[in-house]
Amino acid sequence: MERERWKTKLQEEFLRSEQLQKENFRAQFESLKSQIDPHFLFNSLNVLGSLIYRDPGKAVQFLGQLSKVYRIVLESNRKQVVPLRTELELVEAYTFLLKTRFGSNFQIMTDVPLEKMEHGLPPTAVQMLVEKAIKHNGYTPGEPLAIKIFVEGNKLVVANNLQPRLEPANSSKVGLQNIMNRYSHLTEEQVEICPTEDEFIVKLPLLQEEEV
Repeated sequence: MERERWKTKLQEEFLRSEQLQKENFRAQFESLKSQIDPHFLFNSLNVLGSLIYRDPGKAVQFLGQLSKVYRIVLESNRKQVVPLRTELELVEAYTFLLKTRFGSNFQIMTDVPLEKMEHGLPPTAVQMLVEKAIKHNGYTPGEPLAIKIFVEGNKLVVANNLQPRLEPANSSKVGLQNIMNRYSHLTEEQVEICPTEDEFIVKLPLLQEEEV
């Protein structure tokens, strides 16, 4: 009976790991699909082309950050969990591209204590939330899109002000569900989605260092 219990437990762990791997592959596909989107590449190459003549130094920076986004996404999605510092490196590189393109139309503020940097979360989770905010909100110099990333207790909070586009963007509606599905295989703690009249707020559980 003891052997059968262990056998059942091993089968359950195998199925759990297999399901999590599928969710990670799905996240990788969604992230890469968004970044390889013709409009993303077209706009990035346009920005790069204009910088080459206007500001060669910044053009080199832009190309470096674009390469970094692709590298981190590909490397991170081979793992079930990544350190928060890795995810914030991805967001920083992605933000550089956005700020180069949109300037003061876009703001991102990060305030994360050093002691939380080695805590874990599913790869690309934060970047997917930043993408979601960009996709579904409008922004101008007078009314910029502001995204805040900070720690509250043992959760990472990603919040953006609500400025819905006049023409709603097409959405597959799988991003948030994908993040929640991956968390369900890692911890009993829940992803919290807390929309208000002014903000869209998501709280992601931070996994302990030994789980990374």
